[in-house]
Amino acid sequence: MTRHEVLSYVARRIPASRDGDCLRVAVDGPDGSGKTVFAQELAAAVRHLGRPVVRVSLDDFHHVRAVRYRLGRDSPEGFWRDSYDYERFRSDVLDPFAAGGSRRYRPTAHDVATDEVLRPRPRTAAPGTVLIVDGLFLQRDEIGAGWDLSVFLDVPFAVTASRMARRDGTNPDPEHPSMRRYVEAQRIYFAACSPQQRAGVLIDNRDFDAPRIVRG
Repeated sequence: MTRHEVLSYVARRIPASRDGDCLRVAVDGPDGSGKTVFAQELAAAVRHLGRPVVRVSLDDFHHVRAVRYRLGRDSPEGFWRDSYDYERFRSDVLDPFAAGGSRRYRPTAHDVATDEVLRPRPRTAAPGTVLIVDGLFLQRDEIGAGWDLSVFLDVPFAVTASRMARRDGTNPDPEHPSMRRYVEAQRIYFAACSPQQRAGVLIDNRDFDAPRIVRG
């Protein structure tokens, strides 16, 4: 299957709306797996089917630095436990898009650059909107039950570290001490939540131009 065909397949896997209820879709995977690009292209594929779409990124729901780094800037446990404000994410995004929800949502809660907590004016999604969220750790117990469809992009750490090096200037060796915070946090996540098994669609995304559906 081509990348376009994979995206079209996933778009058609999203359940139909009932009585105008919204649908919630997760695009999960480790740092550098291609989540943001995949979610953007999936949104375009869903719109092509004539369905309204809202895009949100969990990266806009970080905790403030004092919380994120309270276990230290290099701590994998801290990255796993303290990166994201799941309470705000549930109240501002997941709950409004749930069946029977208000559809009034806030797409952001934090500015990483300024460390400012945000409370933008609520927006109202159209009935039957497909919410597509990209982010890390989306199968965590706090939010894992909230998805109508979940996608996991499975990419080896050697590949993700290389992509992160090109994108962020980090070390391309996943076993380098500077990468420990990210790689070991993912290993904690895999052991705690088995996201590859929980995902409704598992995709091997190591070849960006030719993703492969493993299950789903």
